[in-house]
Amino acid sequence: MAKKVIGSLKLQVKAGKANPSPPIGPALGQRGINIMEFCKAFNAKTAEMEPGMPVPCIITYYQDKSFTFVTKTPPASYYLKKAAKLDGGSKTPGRATAGSVSAKQVREIAEAKMADLNANDVEGAMQIILGSARSMGIEVKG
Repeated sequence: MAKKVIGSLKLQVKAGKANPSPPIGPALGQRGINIMEFCKAFNAKTAEMEPGMPVPCIITYYQDKSFTFVTKTPPASYYLKKAAKLDGGSKTPGRATAGSVSAKQVREIAEAKMADLNANDVEGAMQIILGSARSMGIEVKG
């Protein structure tokens, strides 16, 4: 018989830096999920990624207190800020430009995010990334 799913939880955790302190500990603890087991499994799965990279993950937890989790690719905003060498986006997007990225960098970001985007091809994925760049006040050159 299959395990009975109680629910799921979305968290964004820094790669390789999951620990039982807030916000992870309280979010998992109130749902009866073993916090240390999650932290060890998450850190092992994200060990090859750049440390500190924000990684969204979806945790599905079951009635017998077990859980499974799926990691996604980092947000497009993380990749865009890294490519433009910025700390944050523009304070007034649409009016002021915070930085710029090349069309080649947008393509690389789209290819990296392709698995998590709702696009049929790389060109469609690039349009999604371009929209994110526009909303952050990042100009695309080339």
